[in-house]
Amino acid sequence: MIDRRLLLAGATVLVGGVVEARSRPGMVLFRDPQCGCCSAWVDHVLAAGITVDVRLETAMDRIKTRFAVPDDLVSCHTAVVGGYVIEGHVPAPVILKLLRERPVLTGIAVAGMPVGSPGMEAPGLAAEPFGVVGFGPTGARSIYADFPRGFLQ
Repeated sequence: MIDRRLLLAGATVLVGGVVEARSRPGMVLFRDPQCGCCSAWVDHVLAAGITVDVRLETAMDRIKTRFAVPDDLVSCHTAVVGGYVIEGHVPAPVILKLLRERPVLTGIAVAGMPVGSPGMEAPGLAAEPFGVVGFGPTGARSIYADFPRGFLQ
């Protein structure tokens, strides 16, 4: 016979886990299977409490087109979270800020792969300054966050 107290305790743990999982933002990440820095960026995002569903994709150009990433803001991976597109090595705190503030944007991007951005750390090399660019459906751009040299070290 099953002890009802154990059953109720198990249900409480399960419900608690479900509530915790639902309160964490969930992201879908598209990346090329050959890219190594994408895995390092995923580790950075996971450490900030964002869950990530990684999907390997060899036709990344189609993903960029599907999510309307401007050509000049392209990086190695594309993610979607909370109705926003996240392109490239965007720091997790900026993603969380985006989800809190909910600005009228299509997404945010770190163009290219700047040294020192999350997932692009290189021991012995100084971090490059980079901006997180907000982009909208009309093509409008703005600096959403700016990272001066050494900020992420």
